[in-house]
Amino acid sequence: MNPQKYAVTFACYNQVDYTRQCVESMLKHGFDLSRLVVVDNGSSDGTRAYLETLPLGGRIFNDGNLGCGVAWNQGALALQAEWTVVMNNDVLVCKDWIENLITVAEKNNLKIISPSLIEGALDYDFDAFASDAISKMKGALRLGGRHAVCLAIHNSVWQDIGYFQPVPKLLGYEDTLFFNEAEKAGIPCAITGESWLHHYGSVTQTAMKQERGLSAKDGLGYRYNYRLLKQSWLERKLRKMAKLRQAKQWRNDELQKYEMTMHGVRVDSEFKWQ
Repeated sequence: MNPQKYAVTFACYNQVDYTRQCVESMLKHGFDLSRLVVVDNGSSDGTRAYLETLPLGGRIFNDGNLGCGVAWNQGALALQAEWTVVMNNDVLVCKDWIENLITVAEKNNLKIISPSLIEGALDYDFDAFASDAISKMKGALRLGGRHAVCLAIHNSVWQDIGYFQPVPKLLGYEDTLFFNEAEKAGIPCAITGESWLHHYGSVTQTAMKQERGLSAKDGLGYRYNYRLLKQSWLERKLRKMAKLRQAKQWRNDELQKYEMTMHGVRVDSEFKWQ
C-alpha cells in the first residue's frame, strides 16, 4: 500500500517509555515514520528529547495539556491524507496492522474502522498471538463497533461531521462526542478481526487522575460532559442497554465461531474474552 494514502497521529503526555515501545513496534513492522505526527501536550519527562531523535512526519509541542481533542486535530491537520489513523501511545502494533485496517474498510465501504484489542499486561508473545488471531478471524467484523484506542478515519468524515471538539476540559470525552456525531450522520463503522493491537490500558489517563488526586473509579472529565450529547436520561439509558446487548451478542457469536473474541483482557496470565 502506498504510504501516502494514510497518516497516523497520537498525542502524548509524559509516559515516554510507552511512547518508545509504540514507535519501536511500528518500526519493527516496517512503518515509515515520515507518516507519523506526534503531538506532545506539555510533557515534563524525556518525551520531547526522545521525539527529537525520530524522523517523524511532524512533531508538535504544546505549552500545556490541551486535551486529546485539540491534539488529535493538530495531528490530523498537520499531515493530511485519505485515511488518518488516530491512536493511543500506549499500544503495540502487529504486522500489516494499518494495511489490513484500510483494506478491510475499503472492501466493506466503511468510513471509520478500529482494530481488535488485547488489553493489560504484556505477559505473552503478542506478535505470535496476532498472527494466529488474524488468520482465525479473517473476515470477522463487529459492524457498528468502534473505539478510540485506535481508529482509521476516512477524509470524507471530516467533511461530513467535522473534527474532534477542541475543549481541553472534556478530558477523554472527545471520542464519545465524535462517535455520537458519526452515528447521527449514519457513517458506517466497524471493528475488524484482521488487525490487532496490544493496549496497556489508558496509561496517560491513569497518570492524570493520580496528578489530580482522583481514584481509579473517578471520572477524569467534567461530570456534566454528557449534557453535550443533548439526549434525555431515558434516551441515554436505552442506548446504553442496547450497546450492552450488542456487545454480549458479539461476544457469544465470536466465541462460538472462533473460540475467541475481538476484545481480550489479560488476567492472571490468561485471556478473558469480552
